[in-house]
Amino acid sequence: MTHSVSQSEKAQPPDVNNLIAAFSSESLKFNPLKATLLGVSDYNHLFLPEITLTNRQKEVDFLKKYLKQLKNISPQKLTYQEQLTYELFKHDLEIAIESFDYPSHYLPFNQIFGAHNAFALLGSGESAQPFRTLRDYERFIQRAQGFSLWVDSAINTMREGAQKGTTHPEAIVKKIAAQLAAHLSYSPSENIFYQPLQNLPRSLSVHEKYLLASRYQATVENTIIASYQKLYHFLVKEYLPLSRKTAGYGQLENGQNWYRFLVRQYTTSELSTEEIHRLGLEEVKRIRNEMTQVKEQLEFEGSLAEFFSYLRQNNDYYFNSEAELLNAYRGIQEKIHGQLYKLFSFAPQASYVVKTIPSYRAQAAPGAYYQSPSLDGKVPGIFYINSYNLKAQPRFLVETLSLHEAAPGHHFQIAIQQESSHLSSYRRFNSYTSFAEGWALYAESLGKELGLFNDPIMWYGRLVDEQLRAMRLVVDTGIHAKGWSREKAIAYMMENSSMARSDVVAEVERYMVIPAQALAYKLGERTFQKLRTYASSKLGKDFDIRAFHKELLIDGSLPLPILERKLKTWVNSKSFTR
Repeated sequence: MTHSVSQSEKAQPPDVNNLIAAFSSESLKFNPLKATLLGVSDYNHLFLPEITLTNRQKEVDFLKKYLKQLKNISPQKLTYQEQLTYELFKHDLEIAIESFDYPSHYLPFNQIFGAHNAFALLGSGESAQPFRTLRDYERFIQRAQGFSLWVDSAINTMREGAQKGTTHPEAIVKKIAAQLAAHLSYSPSENIFYQPLQNLPRSLSVHEKYLLASRYQATVENTIIASYQKLYHFLVKEYLPLSRKTAGYGQLENGQNWYRFLVRQYTTSELSTEEIHRLGLEEVKRIRNEMTQVKEQLEFEGSLAEFFSYLRQNNDYYFNSEAELLNAYRGIQEKIHGQLYKLFSFAPQASYVVKTIPSYRAQAAPGAYYQSPSLDGKVPGIFYINSYNLKAQPRFLVETLSLHEAAPGHHFQIAIQQESSHLSSYRRFNSYTSFAEGWALYAESLGKELGLFNDPIMWYGRLVDEQLRAMRLVVDTGIHAKGWSREKAIAYMMENSSMARSDVVAEVERYMVIPAQALAYKLGERTFQKLRTYASSKLGKDFDIRAFHKELLIDGSLPLPILERKLKTWVNSKSFTR
């Protein structure tokens, strides 16, 4: 007897959200550190997979498998939110697959990002790695073994890259070596990996604590410090003499194509490097003219270059201590908080705190950055300020930097996205640099509407930050597409801003190792500004800035072309159903 298959029994294409959920879960095996940060404890004993061609191919095959399954789903049959999710997932998979066309594995870490710093943060006991039970300590000891294996694979692949001429620039290698050196001490008071020993679980007996402490200390000394020593000596003795003297990717094999890919990845736009460079030159000129107006308001009689020099050298414009720096930023936090209702009808539930960047990372770290709150809300967002060099933290940046890093900038956008229950998990934690950084720079432009920038020098601070983002368009493309040297890039930024030289050097070296990322800020902000102009022009007296801002943020981070289409549809219909 033949069994007839009903329509409902026929194989159905997978649901897009279920497919992404499966992908997100399975993808954690390629990044156990991300799993820990997301609160998934299953991988707390594992480090990153060793860097091998086999492991790279496994990841490519994994991505292609999910892209193939995604294409079996018909977008036309999905809801509005599902269609957005489909587009984002497809975009992300295609970009991730294409990235394997380029040898990024030859440069597995740098002075800004990398497993060497991520592991130190986890091992400090002050991050997501738990140290509450005996099992937690045992799992970190296992993770340390994985770190050791990863270090060996990193050395092997960097050695291979050096043979092919794909290395970090010499100046970068020296910065990384200095970071590694901070972890070579065997002194518990100087090495952060000993910190978890100060808070052993109370549930353990004295004898159990002794055994655990002995084993843990042996792991720190014989595995962790030994691995950092091995990597340090490789960099200094073998890799540094082979490191390149050029600054940009353009001088690497297939480097121009690699850079153009990174431009598309970070900016989610199709602008050419020449267009971006030209736009940057125009913006730098415009902002210089506005800076000249501030100079005249302050009745400074010298040239703009002399004004820059005056601001760098006048101690009145700088903080005298770390405590004074923190108090200033904590004070402006309260001031901004009381004004946000003017432009926003909603706010994140999570709060944020202001802290200084840990000393072992401060020298090579940026002037400030934001860390999102924990998923359970127990740990607030953190606005980190770099106090390594107080002359790189002028008082006139307090208002604009707070707007960018905290509210209504990164903290506002990221925390709201994490808390948006109507979004899938994938959407809640997904991010596009051009959206996130574009929004944060746009947030700076809201300062006057929030009652800030009343003092001309504070407005100058806003111009300083905007000028930094404009200069990035020139310098990043200059380094990677036009062959600029590190020194030429530094000179250009010193000529067009009052930034401290140490800050300029850190910025230029950041662009050298993360090509195109710095382009996303200004290009993203331009999109937000264009959309605001479009919406206010189209809607006239019906334009509601609070509704507009909600529409920008409510669906989470989006590639710029998708954001533009979404907002223009909203403006023209004003009748979305969610």
